[in-house]
Amino acid sequence: MTDTTIHADAVPSDAELLAAYALPDRAAPRLRANFVSSVDGAVTLDGRSGGLGSPEDQRLMTVLRTLADVIVVGAGTVRAEGYGGLRLPADKVELRRGMGLSDQPPVAVVSSSLDLDPTHPFFRTALVRPIVLTHEDAPVARRAALAAVADVIDCGASAVGPARLMLALAERGMPQVLCEGGPHLFGELLAADLVDELCLSLSPVLVAGGAGRIAQGAPEAARPMRLVHALPAGDMLLLRYARVR
Repeated sequence: MTDTTIHADAVPSDAELLAAYALPDRAAPRLRANFVSSVDGAVTLDGRSGGLGSPEDQRLMTVLRTLADVIVVGAGTVRAEGYGGLRLPADKVELRRGMGLSDQPPVAVVSSSLDLDPTHPFFRTALVRPIVLTHEDAPVARRAALAAVADVIDCGASAVGPARLMLALAERGMPQVLCEGGPHLFGELLAADLVDELCLSLSPVLVAGGAGRIAQGAPEAARPMRLVHALPAGDMLLLRYARVR
């Protein structure tokens, strides 16, 4: 059988990735999600998405972070993936300055229970003051503890409302939102039909087992997407889909 696979010599440069994932209108609110998945649909390996990644996938994540106004992530993902202070390299800082953006994008964590440790590296090593997205009925004592290390923003009365979340960020000058998971947060955003783009890196592994999917909790429904591109990066495939509205 003839091998027609495009191998590692077809690896996009940072400049090519920046062009491929450029945003057409920075003023219009946009929710872009970024995930890595095995070819059989697993979103984690040994409980973490990091086990599915590659250097090329990491470069893409850096590019997407460079283009974002704010990065949004669920509290469970912060704990499971060991999120610490985000630090973009100097060349990406220069690119952001050229776009009129802050040197580093802030990271916003979504939490209803506020079950977050204020001394966690996510807060302690952050270069930019983090954001906590919660609701008005969240525990008062935990709110006070987190307010000392982050900006706490209410996005609903008794639960975090996805639409309120997007509005709150846009009102603070951050309309370009990059969601990095986890699956439950992504499911809530899908259920509210707020996802404009999905950037999916297909990892060249078969995982099987009981690993979950990139979205959990959303009701089953067909949500049409349009393929923007499929970029080979060695044996990994970088897919960009846009929502058809």
